[in-house]
Amino acid sequence: MIHPMNAQMKHILALTRAGSLSDATALIQRTLSATNFVKAEPSLMPARPVDLRKEMSALPKSQAIVRKGKRNGPRDGAAQGMKRHCYDAARGSLDYLLYVPAQVDGPLPLVIMLHGCTQSADDFARGTHMNEIGKEFGLIVAYPEQRQSANAQKCWNWFRPGDQKKGAGEPEMIAGITREIMANCDVDSSRVYIAGLSAGGAAAAIMAASYPELYTAVGIHSGLACGSARDLPSALAAMRGQRKSRPVSASPYIPVITFHGDRDSTVHPANSEQIHADCASSPDLASLERRVEQGVSSAGRRYRKTSLVNSDCRSLAENWEIVGAGHAWSGGSPAGSYTDASGPDASREMARFFLQHRKCR
Repeated sequence: MIHPMNAQMKHILALTRAGSLSDATALIQRTLSATNFVKAEPSLMPARPVDLRKEMSALPKSQAIVRKGKRNGPRDGAAQGMKRHCYDAARGSLDYLLYVPAQVDGPLPLVIMLHGCTQSADDFARGTHMNEIGKEFGLIVAYPEQRQSANAQKCWNWFRPGDQKKGAGEPEMIAGITREIMANCDVDSSRVYIAGLSAGGAAAAIMAASYPELYTAVGIHSGLACGSARDLPSALAAMRGQRKSRPVSASPYIPVITFHGDRDSTVHPANSEQIHADCASSPDLASLERRVEQGVSSAGRRYRKTSLVNSDCRSLAENWEIVGAGHAWSGGSPAGSYTDASGPDASREMARFFLQHRKCR
């Protein structure tokens, strides 16, 4: 007798070979939902619709933190001081929202922010409140927006080989947006950073590994290492914390800060631990001091922060484990989707971490 899961996997592989990636990913999520692997949290791949209010009401209060954000406000982000742009290239086009702080002398650092599945650039900007951080610290912030034609749930295609390397696919487009902003704005080219949530976090890891000459540091929230998957089945395994593919590391080393909820049932927190285990093999980190700090956010959320610190007290790697948190941006605003307002503030901590680092030119 064929086990139902094995039968489903055969169907998934058949769809993948036929090039029906959207159908295959949807089948994976339906299978996972039926086996209790996925809860009411945003997926890295297309998923069936869920009633988040119903799911949240069934959770203990410590877990009921994933919120659908308010969708009010103009689509182009004008209410947040952003302008919509379109990057056109031979391979296609991508929209992005751009925030430039007023009355700040340049050249300024640039932060590229990659949203998660089902999110828009405007939604992600609201949820992370990174524009407020940009205003405070003097940062230009850009939000590339995935096309629905490229992925039905607007996920970055982090698990496809064609979207995992320099000069191809989505990495080439995101790098093109970065360079376009650097050409059109007064950007400090030694301080260009990239961050993302979930699928966006996995894509940010790919960008750091593929373009170490362009990006100075990377922030990965609830994401996966570059090279964690090569197809849909291995993506599923990686999301469950059972990575089978060998990761791809940047050379030279790119400083990395990660955030992950220890109750994340969409992307297992082992993925952030693996990112830092991979970093530990870098010669750049061999002589650094390891520091562990236990803390509580102002809203009462406990966390464990592990840092690798050099003799100048600069951290080259940080891993924030958020106790009791699920798959949501830590310290985010309920004005956006998939946020946990109880903190600690991932956006502020990423900005602090980023600004420690500047490339030598």
